[in-house]
Amino acid sequence: MATNAKRALLLMNLGSPDSTSVKDVRRYLNEFLMDGRVIDIPYIVRSLLVRGIIVPFRAPKSAAAYRSIWTDEGSPLIVLTKQLQEAVQQQIAEPVAIAMRYGNPSPKQAYDQLLKEHPGLEEVVLLPLYPHYAMSSYETAVEYAKEHHAKGNYPFKLNIIQPFYDDADYIDALAQSMKPYTELEYDHFLFSYHGVPQRHIRKSDTTGCHCLQVSNCCETASAAHATCYRHQLVVTTKLVAEKLGIPKEKYSISFQSRLGKGWLEPFTDKRLEAMPGEGIKKLLIACPAFISDCLETIEEIGEEGKETFMHAGGESFTLIPCLNTHPAWVRTIIKQFGNLEMS
Repeated sequence: MATNAKRALLLMNLGSPDSTSVKDVRRYLNEFLMDGRVIDIPYIVRSLLVRGIIVPFRAPKSAAAYRSIWTDEGSPLIVLTKQLQEAVQQQIAEPVAIAMRYGNPSPKQAYDQLLKEHPGLEEVVLLPLYPHYAMSSYETAVEYAKEHHAKGNYPFKLNIIQPFYDDADYIDALAQSMKPYTELEYDHFLFSYHGVPQRHIRKSDTTGCHCLQVSNCCETASAAHATCYRHQLVVTTKLVAEKLGIPKEKYSISFQSRLGKGWLEPFTDKRLEAMPGEGIKKLLIACPAFISDCLETIEEIGEEGKETFMHAGGESFTLIPCLNTHPAWVRTIIKQFGNLEMS
């Protein structure tokens, strides 16, 4: 039914295969890994590497991994993003839609549906569900959404919410979602973030001379921090730890999901293997780079990571869920949407 809404909110997440079939997973991986902001090498070389080597070998294994987490409703990431959409929609009058960077629904599908239902639409506010700036996550999602908007010659303008890694409401939402778990007995709190190649950090350095080139670069003030993934996750971790009252010696950062050499360290899997030998037997772990639980949290950390830690001598392993549809996170989204209207 058409309405007279002037503004709409578009939540954009990573995406997921349409099913757990090898064919659908192969299609998804090709789209994902052929993105020049994910594997940033020349197109011909990237095509040979992705289509000729990585995807043929990885698709069957990834399909099996997806099957291990798939629900009756479908992909957890898609299901949770839809639930988030519904939770926000219940509290605001403006229409709320979702789009994915890879897979369905695409930004074009979301724009078309919004315009069909709301012909007088004048503005779409895009919220990329990535707290931190990275060329392989936030940047590629934004540029993809902008590209579809420009090609479609839509009558509405597109406004984009910036990375919210240090936003007070976001930090409070994270802390609220984690607090019940910190009341358990634990030896250490590990913040596991999605890894990126070090070259991505350098490429995103707007100064060209700061990131990974200056001692304590993340703690040394620089204009580069506006687009520095590593700096932003360090800030998020520090603010959340302070909010929860976790002493510095009781938490650390690691990086998961690496693909190749030269990625940010320390690696999560290596830390999970080593921690029990260091006396860390009871572990809390969270993945704040992800808003919605997905393959990388449920399977990679919740299943494989737990097995690694426990096999190495760990006693308890507690994976804290992502923000998903936490009420404080829903309120944060609504406030971000409202604040952009007033800017």
